[in-house]
Amino acid sequence: MKKKNNMGFKDKILKYFSTNILFLLFVIISFLMSFIMKAVTIGFPIHFKSFLGDIAALLFIGSFSYLIKPKRRYIYFLPWMIFFVLLTIGNTIYYQFYQSFLSINLIATAAMVTDVKWAAYDKVKTWHFFYVFGLIIFIFINKYLKKRKYFDKFDNNENDKKSFTYTLLISIIMLIYLTFTVPSIDTIRLQKQWNREYIVQRYGLYLYHTNDIIQSIQPRLNEYHGYDEASLKFRNYYACKYERKKEANEYTDYFKGKNVLFIHAESIQNFLVDLKINGKYVTPNLNKLVHEGMYFSKFYPQISVGTSSDTEFTLNTGLLPSSSGTVFVNYYDRKYYSMPQYFHNMGYYTFSAHANYAEYWNRKVVHKVLGYQDFYSKEYYNVPEDTSDMEWVGLGLSDKSFFKQLTPIIKNIKESRSPFMGTVITLSNHSPFGDLTKYGEFEVTMDYEYINDDGKKESGVAPYLEGTTLGDYIRSAHYADEALGDFIELLKENNILENTVIILYGDHEARLPKNEFDLFFNYDPVTDSIKDINDPTYISMDNYNYDLLKNTPLVIWSNEEKYEKVVDYTMGMYDVLPTIANMFGFEEKYALGHDIFSSNEKIVIFPNGNVLTDKVYYSNLKDEYIVFENKIITSDYIDKIKEYSTEVLEVSNGIVTYNLIQNEEDKIGVCNYEKNY
Repeated sequence: MKKKNNMGFKDKILKYFSTNILFLLFVIISFLMSFIMKAVTIGFPIHFKSFLGDIAALLFIGSFSYLIKPKRRYIYFLPWMIFFVLLTIGNTIYYQFYQSFLSINLIATAAMVTDVKWAAYDKVKTWHFFYVFGLIIFIFINKYLKKRKYFDKFDNNENDKKSFTYTLLISIIMLIYLTFTVPSIDTIRLQKQWNREYIVQRYGLYLYHTNDIIQSIQPRLNEYHGYDEASLKFRNYYACKYERKKEANEYTDYFKGKNVLFIHAESIQNFLVDLKINGKYVTPNLNKLVHEGMYFSKFYPQISVGTSSDTEFTLNTGLLPSSSGTVFVNYYDRKYYSMPQYFHNMGYYTFSAHANYAEYWNRKVVHKVLGYQDFYSKEYYNVPEDTSDMEWVGLGLSDKSFFKQLTPIIKNIKESRSPFMGTVITLSNHSPFGDLTKYGEFEVTMDYEYINDDGKKESGVAPYLEGTTLGDYIRSAHYADEALGDFIELLKENNILENTVIILYGDHEARLPKNEFDLFFNYDPVTDSIKDINDPTYISMDNYNYDLLKNTPLVIWSNEEKYEKVVDYTMGMYDVLPTIANMFGFEEKYALGHDIFSSNEKIVIFPNGNVLTDKVYYSNLKDEYIVFENKIITSDYIDKIKEYSTEVLEVSNGIVTYNLIQNEEDKIGVCNYEKNY
């Protein structure tokens, strides 16, 4: 009797599989596409709940197919399959750029891709379209089943309603389980979407996108969704900030009354400083500024998906980028206090300059919001239409030509509208670093010596970085550095550097492949290969070291005074405004960073929830951290920085989302709790 029951159960299972082939194909292929996408982007481990989340979402979608006759289910499944193929391809390519995943709010920024299409094409590889094979398999199996008249057998299947109910119920039970087992910290992550990589890794691709849609439309459906909580946090945070007395330091009013010119150096990373290849410096002009000026060696941008525009926003306001979309496109119509406004209030003329279209990243509108009086964009320069022209490098007008044409404009400003505060945004060092014939001569091979079989010393040349993205980037950076040197000389020749301070910063990392840094640090020219991991000179390129390499240079330089100072404090982009405010003698109001010379604790909070201090680097994705050499932390140190980072991210996001400065500024009262930092 027992055997008969077992056989009956097996028969039911076999019957289910044989009568639900299309449904099962939909679930299995869609699940595998998500799994492969996660594997090639975030890698392993992928958590059990991620599998469960994907399956639950697919069962939920698939369950409704049982309400359709078997012959027509293919019409229901096919659009979903096409959508999932596009979703996985899009996320895979997008991850190559931003180490994050697509969001519905990014649709508003899609127009930005048209101006950087070559950078986008450079990232697209043939294997990105591997997911299409899943769709092809699905189509061919459906054709095969149709040819065999498979669907005719089940056209009036009375079990379809039961299958719908059971499948839907199972998916809902899975979703309820996931909901009730979400840790409180993950609830915040899901609501705020700060760390998309974490959500995909823990809860699956399809639940991530479902959650993203919910989080994106909720504020649109209800303008004041979460407003009360956000406004309370805003008022409390700044009430406490205002009660903390700002102490003067050795740099208070140091540059008061001087002109200031910010140089927004596209994709210049810090590892380039003093880097030599075959005895030749990659960035000799940047090195000169670094060694003569005030050099902040542990300076980190805090960008999200808005890259350069995020840097402009954070540097000028001291706030963090938006957790959804970009401020420049989605939240520009808010009240912000910003650096150009502060300088303008002191009687400065404020301007920005960039050789790209004024509409790109919505700069034409946002630069006025930030307080720039004039924006000298592409229309002010003679830009060649032929991209093969030597004055066209990368995505547009070469930096050398841009600086040459801009100098008379700045000279006129200095002579007629001083004091001035200006921001000059470079372009040539933008990815994909493909204009190799225009960068000039700079070898990225490696000269070396070796002992031949006869015991004699010989010289050789190894390929090293030839043919790599990193090698092309180094050549591009060398060109950008030459342009920088030309610009400094032009400023000198035109007496613009008199009573003028130069502040140069790298806007963000160049998004170079991690494996190429492994080659960069661990290359063996004799064998033309990467050193063994057990080699004592091997430098590990794990995720932590890779992230820590993303810092960029920040230099304050004057032709009239040599500072020759290295500031090795951990510092973020949101610290620039408070530091500059102290140096130039004005008071900022809402920056989330600190004057780097006054604050005791140095902390950088990244939009994805990661935190860097002078003691640790905490990964929000993995909920783990590394402690730096010779540093000691207490048991509650990590809890405090996690709590503080969450608070700062919520305050910043509240300002951006709900226009809290405009709506709540006059309601800030008395501090009623103690701040950790």
